[in-house]
Amino acid sequence: MRIFFFGFFSAFSAFVAPRVGASEMPQILTPAAPATPRVNGPGVFGVRPEAPFFYAIPATGQRPMSFAAEGLPDGLTLNTETGRITGALTRPGEYKLTLRAKNALGEAMKAFRIVVGDAIALTPPMGWSSWNCWGDAVSQEHVLNSARAMAARGLREHGWTYINIDDGWQGPRGGAFNAIQPNKKFPDMKALADEIHRLGLKFGIYSSPWRGTYAGYVGGSSDNADGTYPWVQSGEVNEFYKLNKNPKAADAKPNWVNWTFGQHSFAAQDARQWAQWGVDYLKYDWFPNDVPHVREMADALRATGRDVVYSLSNTGIYNNAPDYMKLSNVWRTTGDIVDTWESVSRNGFFPGSLGRLHRAGTLERSRHARAWPGRLGAGLASLSTDRRRAVHAHEPMVSALVSAPFGLRSRASGRVHTQPADQRRGACHRSRLAR
Repeated sequence: MRIFFFGFFSAFSAFVAPRVGASEMPQILTPAAPATPRVNGPGVFGVRPEAPFFYAIPATGQRPMSFAAEGLPDGLTLNTETGRITGALTRPGEYKLTLRAKNALGEAMKAFRIVVGDAIALTPPMGWSSWNCWGDAVSQEHVLNSARAMAARGLREHGWTYINIDDGWQGPRGGAFNAIQPNKKFPDMKALADEIHRLGLKFGIYSSPWRGTYAGYVGGSSDNADGTYPWVQSGEVNEFYKLNKNPKAADAKPNWVNWTFGQHSFAAQDARQWAQWGVDYLKYDWFPNDVPHVREMADALRATGRDVVYSLSNTGIYNNAPDYMKLSNVWRTTGDIVDTWESVSRNGFFPGSLGRLHRAGTLERSRHARAWPGRLGAGLASLSTDRRRAVHAHEPMVSALVSAPFGLRSRASGRVHTQPADQRRGACHRSRLAR
């Protein structure tokens, strides 16, 4: 429940794997992209009428590179230098385009469809989540460093898109909407979102309909109509508004005391705040995922007029699956997955009743393209090359979001770690311990 919502394996695990026994040097599994242009990414993109449109054409190859989009409908514009398409479309329908990328060595093209209608996330979202490395020690600096690393390492040009904050950003309510405001680890959430968007990426956030989250921060409901929380007002929080000023004190409370719904919901207020910041993705985390609260947030997000990918975590109910498919874009099908073959094989290959819905979900997507089963994002640093290949060849695993644990700043060294998880893992854990 704590690690990421759905992505299953590390982005870097597809590129680098350790040789077992013979050497500790990494083995390159994926060839480098050629210098000639290649347009990557999906062949379809969904957007709702009048919602802000943002799509960065993912293309590898030698720079400088210019872009073109034949058949681009009125209402959208293309930056020919960056390949970013922006604007808005008002009329439902389907538009067929040809995307082109050109450099000194040649030109590439790709057929592409824009579908304007009710459905978004027509293909599985791919990106990075903060939890696996930083837990609730995440900060604005950590998130921005990872966004910059994703762009600098070229993953953006292969289709990785989302930079998502998990639990630990929340402070008290306030602002224009009386919504959850960030704690001091995130001094300017709007500036963070804007910078991520300038990098050609999208921005995600985390919340829960409970009074408090799994990690002990402010949630989406309160017993007070004004959105205050007794445990915050009484000072029973640390400097980041996490429950318990001293977690080792005899009277310290467990986080689960707030794992319940408050009398007053602030879903609409929070959704409006996220839209104002420029949020593109929401992980909504509680158990079980009851339909009334799933629907409440779905309606709140739609009411903002902004397309926000809606991800459910962490405990779904089998009989509720049809509702999840109608109301959300991504949902979890297994428990937490950790970096061991036992965990990977048990959850990935034999995921139980909700996991079996992936097969039914595949049929549903072919008709409606509405929702994608999901798993958490865990790097596969300890797995052998053969086992990684088995994971990557298993279609249900590959169809979930890919979550890449990279772009991390070690507090000890002050360096930004952009190397593969195999080489970075110890530094990540040391920096967590140093907080």
